[in-house]
Amino acid sequence: MERKLPKISVVVPVYNVEAYVDKCLASLAGQTYPNVEIIAVDDASADNGGGICDAWAERDNRFQTVHFPENRGLCAARNEGVRRASGAYIAFVDSDDYAEPTLIEALYRALMESGADVSVCGDDGLGLDAGPAAVYSTAEAVRCMARRRNFLWTAWGKLFPVPLAKEYPFDPQAVCCEDLLFFYQILQRVDRIAYVPDPLYHYVFRQGSAVNEGVTEKRCAVLPILDEICEDASARLPELADSFRQIAMNTSVRLAMQAVECGTPEGPLSGYLKRFQKHVRRHFTWEALALRPGKKDGAAELLLFASTTAFQAAGTVFRQRKAAKG
Repeated sequence: MERKLPKISVVVPVYNVEAYVDKCLASLAGQTYPNVEIIAVDDASADNGGGICDAWAERDNRFQTVHFPENRGLCAARNEGVRRASGAYIAFVDSDDYAEPTLIEALYRALMESGADVSVCGDDGLGLDAGPAAVYSTAEAVRCMARRRNFLWTAWGKLFPVPLAKEYPFDPQAVCCEDLLFFYQILQRVDRIAYVPDPLYHYVFRQGSAVNEGVTEKRCAVLPILDEICEDASARLPELADSFRQIAMNTSVRLAMQAVECGTPEGPLSGYLKRFQKHVRRHFTWEALALRPGKKDGAAELLLFASTTAFQAAGTVFRQRKAAKG
């Protein structure tokens, strides 16, 4: 690659991940792209995660560490990193994940070769169907997400222009769905998205992380955000409305399955399933259902639409079979 390349900022929010953060930062230190800055934002960690970030900053001048005096949350940490970013482009990496050495180089090359506005790489943690390298229109990208192919709406695994990231900060009120709202806003300002299928980002399934702690009220905060997005898309992006409705329905079904699989007590489980059913019914259209990720997903959406009792029974059988298989 040429020597004079634009700086790329990498923002890493850090909170109580002492066992993971050193591997994460080491993977960023080893990037083949030569002009990066890594901004680690310690969100008042109670462990030594912040100290590990300081150690990297002391021995590598590409690193800088910001320490919050009190816990402010993921959105505030990312926003602080964006505020300090001096690069032309920006990537987000979660501190319990790690990257291949070519992550930044491949994402940047994809932008330059395609003329796209945003680039996205494959990952090895979400179990998505991967397709060939491609450049998608906004509509095609949203259909990919609706079908759970190639990529989702996560902030990580992508490269954005810094001005766009600064224009659309993460919303601290959007707990557990801040990535979705952020990416939805970005999608309205871009025309082309370059997809690199190589699994260059490693999502680490960590028990106790926000998305793996079972179904909670915090997790359910995604539902009103999806309501807002679907309503906004119906008015402003009608050609994408059914894709967002499918994302809303599929999200409710996956939360419902988690509620059943994790053994939620009967009383709370019944309340959750009714809430998820209401959400599916609110966004259901046959056109949206046609975008389902797979036949099983479509069947689950129809089952939850029809009966929470039947859905719970089917989910219990699935859980028992899964347990029997080990």
